[in-house]
Amino acid sequence: MSHEELPTDRPAVVTCGLPYANGDLHIGHLRGYTAADAVNRSLKKLGQQSAYVCGSDMHGTPIAVNAAKQGISPEELAMPVHEQYKETFPKFNVDFDNYGRTNDETNTELTREFVEGLEAGGYVYEDEIMVAWDPEEDEPLPDRYVEGTCPYCGEHARGDECDEGCGRHLEPGEIENPVSAITGNPAEYREREHKYFAVSEFAEYLDGFLDRLEGTSNAKNQPREWLEEGLQDWCISRDMDWGIDYPGEDELVLYVWVDAPIEYVSSTKQYSERVGADEYDWEEVWGRDGGDGGEIVHVIGRDIIQHHTIFWPAMLHATDHAEPRAVCATGFVTIDGKGLSTSRNRAIWAEEYLDEGFHPDLLRYYLTTMGGFQQDLDFTWERFQERVNGELVGTVGNFVYRSMLFAARNFDGTPDADVSDEVRERIDAAVEQFESAVKNYDVRNAGDAAVELAQFGNEYIQQHEPWQLVDGSDEQAQVIRDCLQVATAVAVLLEPICPEKAETVWIQLGIDADVHAAETDAVHTEPGAFEEPDELFEKIEDDRVDELDEALETKIAAATADEDDTEDDDAETTDSAMDESDFEPLIDERIDFDTFESLDIRVGRIESAEGVEGADKLVRLSVDIGVETRQIVAGLKQLHDVDGLTGEKVIVLANLEKAELFGVESNGMVLAAGDQADLLTTSGDAEPGTKVR
Repeated sequence: MSHEELPTDRPAVVTCGLPYANGDLHIGHLRGYTAADAVNRSLKKLGQQSAYVCGSDMHGTPIAVNAAKQGISPEELAMPVHEQYKETFPKFNVDFDNYGRTNDETNTELTREFVEGLEAGGYVYEDEIMVAWDPEEDEPLPDRYVEGTCPYCGEHARGDECDEGCGRHLEPGEIENPVSAITGNPAEYREREHKYFAVSEFAEYLDGFLDRLEGTSNAKNQPREWLEEGLQDWCISRDMDWGIDYPGEDELVLYVWVDAPIEYVSSTKQYSERVGADEYDWEEVWGRDGGDGGEIVHVIGRDIIQHHTIFWPAMLHATDHAEPRAVCATGFVTIDGKGLSTSRNRAIWAEEYLDEGFHPDLLRYYLTTMGGFQQDLDFTWERFQERVNGELVGTVGNFVYRSMLFAARNFDGTPDADVSDEVRERIDAAVEQFESAVKNYDVRNAGDAAVELAQFGNEYIQQHEPWQLVDGSDEQAQVIRDCLQVATAVAVLLEPICPEKAETVWIQLGIDADVHAAETDAVHTEPGAFEEPDELFEKIEDDRVDELDEALETKIAAATADEDDTEDDDAETTDSAMDESDFEPLIDERIDFDTFESLDIRVGRIESAEGVEGADKLVRLSVDIGVETRQIVAGLKQLHDVDGLTGEKVIVLANLEKAELFGVESNGMVLAAGDQADLLTTSGDAEPGTKVR
């Protein structure tokens, strides 16, 4: 890799975390794949040679577990799902240059080559470990065949990861109170000899790698904690039949997180072999030619940051491959404020979305521009409607349609006039905004560049009112010519996010070129002759949203009743999807200890409480915090018996800036948990004024 400013003269590859071939796709999955597709298309707009590759994770333990429950082989379960994924992704304009699978011949051979390289470098050793065992079935229980309690946080966990709690990778033998995920039998631990990858030897390298790494801040900062805690070596072999055989071993297969990321390399190789190394050289990308490698960009779910910033870079470095340039970790997707749950059908399924008749580019736009890359994204049909109607219909579609309609009726297309300096400069500014966003892996702001340019176009046409000018005049021709150039530029800049709609605009503008291959300098391409256009986007009506909300609630209620409130089995969750949680996701950005120390949090006692006149929710509290008594306004009226608050111990943030609510000064904040304002207090006898540390 290089750290030259993009675009570089080295080939790039964009990847996305592999989906388990284990169930249907939903919008939680699609967020990552559409974002990565937009990154790849955006890099090409900059003039960067780039390919987008991925593949199905065929060896994930959930596949083996689910297949065992159904009484079929893992391959019988996974292959139809893999084929389904290959058919579904293009329906959302996700344009993979190659989509492979981890159990094909290419990945099997490359995986063995990687492992042999690790062993040749002295980075693999054997150790006796405790492995979960089902004594009734007399068989080992690897990975997700085991469920139990996380030894670090006490939450329910899978055998290889605390997915419901602290998110830590768990080594075999660490999980407490183990039971078989297949039979439900209590498990016991027995000693078995397994292979370990000495990740701990790469601590110094990984420290430097994280300094160089580009991408989202969560992907760069979260791994620092693991480095500071001290890296643990990874067990890379498993006792099971489904997987790539460990080289030279009859009874062991490789841990899925060995062969899964190698699929990135394998899929790149398959693409290169198909188009020829002269067009795209996979060995140059991955540094196999002895060079520094190309520009490797990984787009992943934030639950697999550790695998892509610790384990995978260490594997690459140990085998003399190039390191990633950037890792971009997306936030989770929730539905109406609650986590996705496949068992309770709280999800918007990919095929379900298409069956509703919505264009795929609408969802792509929502998922890529609703929030920043790493922020959690909440999907509601109301917000979807707002974004579509407000920005795509009202801004982009409205501007393009009215400009082209006027041009077709009055000039049979593009007038014979030059683009004004004002408009040319505004287009160039939009290109600069777009390019800056792409170089910072910021697809939201890249999309904003196109929409804001369309907004400028709406203001421009409204200000100049061509319908008030003499038909066919030079003045009228100038205004319309400017508008059509803005429409052309909007299509170029919007293509990474809404590729099909961008293509529609270019075709309607009479441009004889491929908008998908166009780079940013194509914003100044001259449109041609054209007829009256079709409207680009269709408004979503309120009654349609009501129908969709009702349908979602109905299917959730039905699925919940069927499951009888049992836990989500996680059978259809991939690396980039969020497991069910009724809680708000944790904030990724950490504060340092000095920032925490700056918070003056005290124990207090409520001395009096009365409602604030004219406010439905607010209560005026007089709170003793030891050194003084404070007046604090809190939204407790509808959630607590106001008269019963007197004498309650509470926790107060004392150095919060003063505020005025309904004309009443509030000097501090009483801390409470959840929607029901459960007041925080102490379990002991801490006196008012005691500082919380």
